[in-house]
Amino acid sequence: MHDRRALPRGAVPRRRLGALAGAVALCCGMAMAGTPARAESADVAFVHQFGDKLVAVINGPGSAAEKRQQIQPLIDRNVDVDGIAKFAMGRYWKLASPTQQQQFVTLFHHVLLNTITSRLGEYQGVRFSVGADTPHGNGQTQVATTIDRPGQPSADVDWVLGHAGGAPRVEDVFGEGVSLSLTQRQDYASYLSRNGNDIDKLLDAMRRQAARSS
Repeated sequence: MHDRRALPRGAVPRRRLGALAGAVALCCGMAMAGTPARAESADVAFVHQFGDKLVAVINGPGSAAEKRQQIQPLIDRNVDVDGIAKFAMGRYWKLASPTQQQQFVTLFHHVLLNTITSRLGEYQGVRFSVGADTPHGNGQTQVATTIDRPGQPSADVDWVLGHAGGAPRVEDVFGEGVSLSLTQRQDYASYLSRNGNDIDKLLDAMRRQAARSS
C-alpha cells in the first residue's frame, strides 16, 4: 500500500496520498471477488458498485487519457475529495485566503487523480473481499475489506463512508489501521513547517505534481 519511491527535492510528501490513491484503485478488484451470499447493507453495496464501475473503465477500451476522463467523475461522485482536501490542509485552511483555499482543493483533485491513474496497473489480478460494516461515529460507517494481490501479502483496508445528502461517499481510508487522510494532513503540515508556513510554496509544489503526466 505504501509508495516508497524517492521524492524529488522540495516535493510535497506523497507517501499517504499515494496510499490513499492506491486504496481507491483497489476497488477495481471488487468485480473479481464475486458477490457475497449474504445480503449486503447499503454501504457494503456502495463499495461493490463503486468498484464495478471503476473496473469497467479500467478493463474497457480507450487510451490512458480517455480512461482518466472517465475515472474523474467516478471519483468526484463517490469520494468526498473536497472534504478530504480541507481536512488534509488542517489548521492552514483557516490561514489560507479564499483564493488559496480554492486553488488547494482544485490541485488536490488533480494530484489525487494523477496518482490514482498512474497506479491502476499495479492492481490487476487483485482479489477483494468485503467484511462487515460498523458504525464509525459522527454518522459515518466503516466497511472492512481484505486485499489480496498476486505475490503480495494480504492487506486490511477499511473504508470510512459519510452520508451527507443521504448517499454514501468515501471520507477516509484506513490502511492497516492507519488513517491515510490524517497522515496526509501530517505530511502537508511537515512540508509547510519546513517552508516557512508559506502556503504559496505548497501550491507551487502541488502544481508541479499536477502537471506531471499520469
